[in-house]
Amino acid sequence: MERIDTKRRTKVLPRTERPRLHKVILVNDDFTPREFVVGVLEAEFRMNESEALKVMITAHQRGVCVVAVFARDVAETKAARATDAGRSKGYPLLFTTEPEE
Repeated sequence: MERIDTKRRTKVLPRTERPRLHKVILVNDDFTPREFVVGVLEAEFRMNESEALKVMITAHQRGVCVVAVFARDVAETKAARATDAGRSKGYPLLFTTEPEE
């Protein structure tokens, strides 16, 4: 009689890694009016007025403030649109992105 090998074979499924998140950072400047910064935060990042004020004050006091965390393409798009909103009005408003650690 022939012996049958009954070992189970396990399938190894590849795991896809989640995309790396990026922070959108507001950089303080002394020329852009506070009301304008709050308006951009409300419009682009869908913040209410109190959240936008906190972010704006934190950036003013510390020099920078993390506004939100998104996937890379979303973060870069939002940062570019918010920066362009300031530039269109002649303000040096700056939003940058960097990978989250």
